[in-house]
Amino acid sequence: MNPPGPSSPRTPGSTPDHRYLLDNAKVEAGERFSWLAELFDGVTRGHVDRLGVTAGWRCWEVGAGGPSIPEALAAAVGPTGHVLATDVNPAWLDRHGTYQVLEHDIVRDPPPQPGTFDLVHARLVLVHVPDRARALAAMVAALRPGGWLLVEDADTELQPLACLDEVGPAQQRANRLRRAVRELMTRRGADMRYGRTLPRALRTAGLVDVAAAGFFPVGGAACDRLEAATVRMVRAELLAAGLADDAEIDAHLAAINAGELDLTLAPLISAWGRRPE
Repeated sequence: MNPPGPSSPRTPGSTPDHRYLLDNAKVEAGERFSWLAELFDGVTRGHVDRLGVTAGWRCWEVGAGGPSIPEALAAAVGPTGHVLATDVNPAWLDRHGTYQVLEHDIVRDPPPQPGTFDLVHARLVLVHVPDRARALAAMVAALRPGGWLLVEDADTELQPLACLDEVGPAQQRANRLRRAVRELMTRRGADMRYGRTLPRALRTAGLVDVAAAGFFPVGGAACDRLEAATVRMVRAELLAAGLADDAEIDAHLAAINAGELDLTLAPLISAWGRRPE
């Protein structure tokens, strides 16, 4: 993922703390990337295929996080194409793979090779970036005339629950902890309603042929493992903020491991548009 650049912890009267909550530097990040790929790569690849990505295309994967989508794009464009994968912390990317890796901040750094890309893609990136309009403008500027932008982001306010079927204490606890994680993300500058704004944001940025679709999974091992990795990753922040205690977190993780919960995620909204010729 391509979160905002680092800043100092918040103190009274200071600017907000916009450090990325789900930091790539944490050991759980790699596990999260694997399960996000399991859940959403099929959706992303379907949209990429419909946009016509083929041999010779130039693609920019913004805030790549893990290697799965850069590898899929590189396979699609072949040796005559080019894939650039960027992130503020590209530690989980393969610098010796079939795509180029670049450390890059989508807000602070100018777009690489502006006006040259056939496809620019970002998944679960802009929701975490406080200056979303600037980041989106940078991605649009990187497109060649006729090039496509595909942005995929969550909208947690559309479906805020961890367990849709809140039948007992374990499910109620899961939903309390999901609300707590959302609160942490909001304090770090995330917009929990951003997904629904994507079609309008793409049109406002000057793109044409804009359309969108939504997807969210319900239940299964990938949802379970992603939830466990996320809760472990933000455990210290939950405790420090007084949003949960150790007993509650331990009980939630135990319920996940026991297969007691049908966990789900916020809808992933995928929106795409084309830079006019």
